[in-house]
Amino acid sequence: MKKKQRPEWVPPEGGDEYTTNVMKGVKGGHDGMPDAPAGERTPYQGPRRRQLTIDDYVKGVLDHDRTILARTITLIESNAARHMETAQEVLRQILPHTVPSIRIGITGVPGVGKSTFIEAFGRYLCQQGHRVAVLAVDPSSSISGGSILGDKTRMEKLAAEPNAFIRPSPSSGTLGGVTRKSRETIIVCEAGGFDVILVETVGVGQSEVTVRSMVDFFLLLMLPGAGDELQGIKKGVTELADAIVVNKADGANKSAAMAARAEYSRALRYIPAVTEGWKSRAYTCSAMTGDGIDQIWSLVQEFRQQTIASSVFQTRRREQARDWMHAMIEEHLRYRFLHHPDVQELRPQIEQAVIDGSLPATTAAKKLLSAYDQSDPLDE
Repeated sequence: MKKKQRPEWVPPEGGDEYTTNVMKGVKGGHDGMPDAPAGERTPYQGPRRRQLTIDDYVKGVLDHDRTILARTITLIESNAARHMETAQEVLRQILPHTVPSIRIGITGVPGVGKSTFIEAFGRYLCQQGHRVAVLAVDPSSSISGGSILGDKTRMEKLAAEPNAFIRPSPSSGTLGGVTRKSRETIIVCEAGGFDVILVETVGVGQSEVTVRSMVDFFLLLMLPGAGDELQGIKKGVTELADAIVVNKADGANKSAAMAARAEYSRALRYIPAVTEGWKSRAYTCSAMTGDGIDQIWSLVQEFRQQTIASSVFQTRRREQARDWMHAMIEEHLRYRFLHHPDVQELRPQIEQAVIDGSLPATTAAKKLLSAYDQSDPLDE
């Protein structure tokens, strides 16, 4: 009779019911299937996905292959050092092939119906013959760092449109509610033939200036009857909006939405224009019924025509490219600093000294910067 083995977690008073039996494995691979050739995966693990070359990425994006487009964005978002050089070369090659587009930032308080609005707006644009890319930036889990809400699951009808592409990405705690690589992702989508880029952001606040720095038109969604509209006008994000849209203007909410729109329209008269030559206005719409969606697109087209005629559109794009360069410099410097071996060695004890209150933060920063200034092995 085989000797029964007792698990390590058996309580002291446990009887014979706490036992395990060890059985010999079957011959061959999983479930007795033949072993895979040496060096290959076993059958139950499935085939290894082919590694793409730079040419594969570039050709796939320019051929409007949505699968390759998604993999290219994954490459762009990767923080792995081995992917960064490849990603930058892919961006360099596709940059001359980007199509003229309008970039629209959409934000609003939680519960305002951003995803519902974007789905209705995106489907309307697809019906008008446009190709729409939605960069839906989800809040990130503080534990896993992944997306919490999963915007693609909340835009099922838009996701089914052949001329639409939805990319939910975790914000990863990035200031402004947008991913660190959102600018690069916009370039990839434009090279993939999408002429309308919708950037949905997380929440509302002063940090939404980050969104303003990468889009052409900034749209703020508001709720009807949410209380003291004039008090809300003080929020910094309102001062950045090219238009305010009171959503959910249907049913019993319609009169409240019209009242809110009137309040915002009066208050906007006293706010300086965020875009030179353009006066921000307030509107109403219903993402559920579709009322007002066409008016918002007409507004965006009017904005584009007016700002192109005045060269404000082109000037803003050039300034955004410059800001992108500055952001990349800051990111590179931060990466080099944090990965410097001397900084990595000193950082734990210096941080602990700051936490304990025995070392001022300014002095601590100078000590770490001095260690970095001694030598930069990443230059070698």
